[in-house]
Amino acid sequence: MESKPENFIEQIIKDDLSSGFDYKKLKFRFPPEPNGYLHIGHAKAIGLNFGLGEKYGAPVNLRFDDTNPEKEETEYVKAIKEDVKWLGYNWSEETYSSDNFQQLYEWALFLIENGKAYIDSQTSGVMAEQKGTPKTIGKNSPFRNRSTEENHKIFNEMKNGFHNEGTHVLRAKIDMTHPNMLMRDPIIYRVLDKPHHRTGHDWKIYPMYDWAHGQCDYIEQISHSLCSLEFKPHRDLYDWFIDALKLNTKTLPVFPKQREFARLNLSYTIMSKRKLSVLVEKKLVDGWDDPRMPTISGLRRRGYTPKSIREFINKVGVAKRENVIDFSLLEFCVREDLNKEADRKMVVLDPIKLTIANYPENKTEILESEDNPEKNLNKKRKIPFGKNLYIEREDFKEEANRKFFRLTIGKEVRLKSAYIIKGLGVKKDGEGNISEVICEYDPKSKSGSGTEQSLRKVKGTLHWVTQKESIDIAINSYDRLFKEETPGANEEADFLKDVNPDSLQLISAKAEPSLSSAFEGETFQFQRKGYFTVDKKSKADDIIFNKTVSLRDSWKQ
Repeated sequence: MESKPENFIEQIIKDDLSSGFDYKKLKFRFPPEPNGYLHIGHAKAIGLNFGLGEKYGAPVNLRFDDTNPEKEETEYVKAIKEDVKWLGYNWSEETYSSDNFQQLYEWALFLIENGKAYIDSQTSGVMAEQKGTPKTIGKNSPFRNRSTEENHKIFNEMKNGFHNEGTHVLRAKIDMTHPNMLMRDPIIYRVLDKPHHRTGHDWKIYPMYDWAHGQCDYIEQISHSLCSLEFKPHRDLYDWFIDALKLNTKTLPVFPKQREFARLNLSYTIMSKRKLSVLVEKKLVDGWDDPRMPTISGLRRRGYTPKSIREFINKVGVAKRENVIDFSLLEFCVREDLNKEADRKMVVLDPIKLTIANYPENKTEILESEDNPEKNLNKKRKIPFGKNLYIEREDFKEEANRKFFRLTIGKEVRLKSAYIIKGLGVKKDGEGNISEVICEYDPKSKSGSGTEQSLRKVKGTLHWVTQKESIDIAINSYDRLFKEETPGANEEADFLKDVNPDSLQLISAKAEPSLSSAFEGETFQFQRKGYFTVDKKSKADDIIFNKTVSLRDSWKQ
């Protein structure tokens, strides 16, 4: 309990504990709305709340804020639970705002009976005009002084489905001149005749977020309700509702405290579920888990690891002010993790034939190459080697300057885990394009053989695969989903105009045969190229890899 706070939220908790708050009553929650898939921004809130739970040994609830049946689905509930578990966190209780619909309704009756809520029968447009502006005060509704009996009667009729949507709302009676516009008689309930994913057709009215949020925190006895910065203006209302109810402090002694932190903004990315859903609906991406999406499921499909995302969240930290984090930091974190964990393989993405003129015609050798020297220096894998190979087209130039350290005529390079070769010549097709590279090898230069020639140093090392034993694989190579650092930054601009039309490149590649047994979600380092993960659509006869990240930050604006 005496450890130094790492951020201002922890300082708040430390101050509360120093003021006499019982640390055994510390309790946190992560309250997503099940109206879409979680994204990397949610990972920050997840990491903060569950991280505090781990630090203080406090329970953390996973609460679904399901008060809007028009947009919420069981599919999203399932996906959210899977994402939180995948990140490595376990919740104490799985709760739903809908668990408390009856209690919230009864508390709304309590406000009516105590003159703190009333039924307004005006249109939404008229009510919006009466609210005023930040510089002008609002005007009272003509229904503000409705009798308790009439308010009670209409509210019950709303609940029982006697009124159409838009005819009545229940508003809190606070202050239409309040400088915080959210305090100008906010709506508590509206009529909404839509089936709910858990309660079906039981309810014809649904609570607004601001009403349900704080009361559910109180019911669950959450000590610190941590929200993103846009909810800071809502704090006055949060506190007013809890105070107005005069709840039973003997039964539920903890009054939750709302505090706000800056949400995560990532360059070349959007963090709006509404906008992300547009990408899905317009089929600009392959669903919510498209590897270009910033969703947790998309990052998982692309090959990001829970450890890398948690490390990213730690590096970003918890701030009081909004800022934009460079996407390259996220890539750095996954690159660091995969460098330690991913086995190495040789894959040629743009193959050109290489023939070793002096290698025996029908000979096939089985060579050894390290799997992952970062993880296990002694672990080796078997790879076939022969006369006819593939190398990367960019690794050969017929004529090259002194700074080109790959294969060219008359110069030597080493084939990874194999032999030193020297370029001799080329074969060209009818259009003058190089179709095959001819070279010779030094039979005594085999890697690891211990001969003097094997220890000879050359400046370049190339990856390769055999023509006979290599297998065909497909690769989804990804770039940023958006061309602009802040998509749709201009409020008048359509963020879809910033979508990068070249964010996906399909590549047919040649791979070493050991990858034929790769399974969904398995990640490898393709030597000299980057990290790649087996896609969920991959099959035994159609192996598909998603590019996770390059070996180094090579992205250019």
